Amino acid sequence: MKAKALALCAVLVALALGLSYLERFLPLQIAVPLPGVKLGLANIVTLMALYFLGTRPAVTILGLRCVLGSLFGGGLSALAFSLTGGLLALGTMTLARRIPALSVYGVSVLGAAAHNLGQICAAMVLLGSVYVISYLPFLLAVSVLTGLATGAASSASLRALLAAGQRPIPTQEVSYVGNPR
Repeated sequence: MKAKALALCAVLVALALGLSYLERFLPLQIAVPLPGVKLGLANIVTLMALYFLGTRPAVTILGLRCVLGSLFGGGLSALAFSLTGGLLALGTMTLARRIPALSVYGVSVLGAAAHNLGQICAAMVLLGSVYVISYLPFLLAVSVLTGLATGAASSASLRALLAAGQRPIPTQEVSYVGNPR
């Protein structure tokens, strides 16, 4: 990895950690009275990395964010939830962005839904109970709203970067960043 790309990844990890920390202070439970529901602000960084840097750097940024975030204030169970949800979300978004009909909004909503599915899977394993899955329909409904919110922020950020003359780092992956909608 070149020095410029490495420095950019480090900045994006720091930004994702900062957004994740900031999110703790947003009283989302007032609007959505479900335990554990978050906006997923750090996923904005994951989407940006996926569209501008490619899958491998996005995986690296996600992994470092999850590990460092759990070290700074989550513990091993938080790491399990974060990594399971994050990796499933990133895998889903990587596949979804290859579908030309999907904008950043659609990719983000699918990522949010996959993240919640991954966290339910982690909860089933950690709690040793399949009954946790009954919480999934509520989380999936909320993931549409949170996915649209992070999708809107990602779309605006992508448009701003493109307008400023920034271009994605060339990869061999398919990219539809030219039309973030």
